[in-house]
Amino acid sequence: MAQTRGVKLDDTTQMRLVALARIRERSPHWLMCRAIETYLDREEKFEKEKREDMQRWEDYQLTGIAIPHEKVAAWLEELAKGEDKPCPR
Repeated sequence: MAQTRGVKLDDTTQMRLVALARIRERSPHWLMCRAIETYLDREEKFEKEKREDMQRWEDYQLTGIAIPHEKVAAWLEELAKGEDKPCPR
């Protein structure tokens, strides 16, 4: 169920929002909803990656097992050449 939320915007931001809405032939409401969705998608992905990184760090601290530098460097070179290879394990 959708709920109304209030957002206070300064005059400059409000004018920019209205101008872009006109250009895009969309409502300011539509733009704000898309902006919030985009922001949430990006931040949720960031938090997920951060949790995964912390888990990897904890695993490394417990086991001492890591990917050798040589393997990582070779993998990065392949990626730089456009080859889509999985991360070494």
